[in-house]
Amino acid sequence: MAEIATIARPYAEALFQACKADLAGTQAWLNSFAVVAADAALLEFSGNPKTTNAQIIELVVSVAKVQPNSAASNFLAVIVENGRLNALPEIAAQFQTLKNSAQGVNDAVIYSAFPIDGAALADLVALLEKRFARKLNSTVQIDKSLIGGVRVVVGDEVLDTSVRARLDQMKAALVA
Repeated sequence: MAEIATIARPYAEALFQACKADLAGTQAWLNSFAVVAADAALLEFSGNPKTTNAQIIELVVSVAKVQPNSAASNFLAVIVENGRLNALPEIAAQFQTLKNSAQGVNDAVIYSAFPIDGAALADLVALLEKRFARKLNSTVQIDKSLIGGVRVVVGDEVLDTSVRARLDQMKAALVA
């Protein structure tokens, strides 16, 4: 069986080429469809041989609460007809990567022990953009295990200035 990423790649690339004029809008409806398609009950429903493609499409659109344009409707129809509903979350992730690459942006996940207010986050993102030498789309996730500081993940690069990382470094130095 092929990897989901391998299956998703041609769909993501085709959608990217077809929707270059409205990447943000496409990303919005694609993410909504992907969240719905990740549901196990929907996948079970779509796997039922008595379920029609029209029923699956109608269910996805109604649960996603998206008013699909023609591109969204056509794309969803192709996905359902080809039995690739389970690949939709990966298609959305690969589309996001293609969109970011075209815009010269990378996604950054900032893990913090505490919530970061707007001004501090803006300052932190500005520093991180200088450090990583690229524009960043940042999201913040709370991770109490860090104790303090932040841990930033940009692609395969990690910048860990957390208290937890420093304690682990001290422990390793003392044990050695």
